[in-house]
Amino acid sequence: MPSLNPHADAVVLGAGPAGLAAAAELKRAGFDVVVLDKADRVGSSWTTHYDRLHLHTSRGLSGLPGLPIPARMGRWVARDDLLAYFADYAKHHALDVRLGVSATSITRTPTGPWLVDTSDGAVESPLVVVATGYNHTAKLPDWPGLAEYRGRVIHSSRYKNPDALGAASVLVVGPGNSGAEIAADLASAGVAVQLAVRTPPNIVRRQVAGIPSQYLVMSVSPLPLAARDVVSGLVQRLSVGDLSRFGIAKAPRGIQTQQVRDDVTPTIDVGLIDALRAGTVTVVPAVASFEPDAVVLTDGTRLTPDAVVAATGYSRGLDSLVGHLGIVGAKGRPSINAAQQLPGMPGLFFVGYSNPLEGNLRQVGIDAKAIARKAKRQRAA
Repeated sequence: MPSLNPHADAVVLGAGPAGLAAAAELKRAGFDVVVLDKADRVGSSWTTHYDRLHLHTSRGLSGLPGLPIPARMGRWVARDDLLAYFADYAKHHALDVRLGVSATSITRTPTGPWLVDTSDGAVESPLVVVATGYNHTAKLPDWPGLAEYRGRVIHSSRYKNPDALGAASVLVVGPGNSGAEIAADLASAGVAVQLAVRTPPNIVRRQVAGIPSQYLVMSVSPLPLAARDVVSGLVQRLSVGDLSRFGIAKAPRGIQTQQVRDDVTPTIDVGLIDALRAGTVTVVPAVASFEPDAVVLTDGTRLTPDAVVAATGYSRGLDSLVGHLGIVGAKGRPSINAAQQLPGMPGLFFVGYSNPLEGNLRQVGIDAKAIARKAKRQRAA
C-alpha cells in the first residue's frame, strides 16, 4: 500500500463500526476519505472480547448505513459473524483503510486545517473524525495490595473461555454486561463462580415475550425521564422479578436515570439470572484489597480463588490524542458528539462515544449521517 498522502479531504481515526460508518457516509457525500487504525484488521477491538459474545441489540437495528447485517447471522449476531460483517462493510463501500497506522495527536494548523500526526507521517485535512472507540483501554482499579498478590488477576478483555482460563474457582469482579456474561459462561462449564458486586445493577432481559428490549427502549424514549423509569421498571419487575434473595438488591436508580445520570448501562441478562437461581453463581461483597495469598472483601471475608477476572470497564483513551485541545469531558468522553462543533474547531467530529440505551451500533449510523450532512454544508459555505 502506498504511503499516506500528506493531504486528505477527510481523515477518520478508527476502523471500528463508528469509523467505518462515518467513512462510508462521508464518501457518499463526496469526500475522499482515509481511515487510519493501529490494528491489523477492521473492528479489531471486537477480537478481544470473549468467545461466546453475541450482540445484545437485534440484528435489524444494528447494521451500519448502506449494508444490512445478513439475515443468516441470526437475531443476536455472534462476535465472529460481526467481525466478518465489518470486513464486508469496508469492502462493500471500497473504503481506503490504512491498518497498522497509529495516530498520536491532532493539532490545529496556523492556516486552518487539522494536522494529524501518525506513525506513517503527518496528514493535513480540514475534516477529522475521531472514532477510536468507547472501550479503548482496559481499566483495572488500583486496589491496595494488588502488586503483592501472588494469585492470577486478568482484566475481562483478556478472558476468552473457561478452558483457556483453566480455573476451578473464579472471582468475577463487576456485575456489568461483561462480568455477568463471563460469570454465566464460567458457571455453565462447571466452574465455581463468585460475583463481587459493589453497586447493585439494573438487570433486564434481552427480549421480553419474544420482542427485543431495544424496541421497548425506543418506544418510551419520547417520554420524560421519570416516566421512562416507571415503564422500564414495570417491565423489569414482571420479566426479571426480585433478585434480592440471591444477593442482587434493587438498583439505587431507575434504568433510564442510571444511564443518563451515572453513565451506567443496564446489565442485559444472557444467563446470569438462571445461574443465580441454580446457585452456580453466588454474589459476594465488593473487593476491598488484596493480600499476598487472598482477596479481601469489604465485609472482611478472605477469598482464595484460582483466578480473578476484573470486569472493571474501560477508559476512552482520548487524553493523549486530543486532551491538549480541552475537549475531553466527564468520564473521558469528548464534550461534543456527532455533528456538534466547538467554537474555533470546525471540522473536528467525534462519533461512537454516546453509548445510548437505544443501541450503540444503531446510534453510530445515525450520527455518521449527521456528520456527513454537516461536513457537506461546511464545505459548501
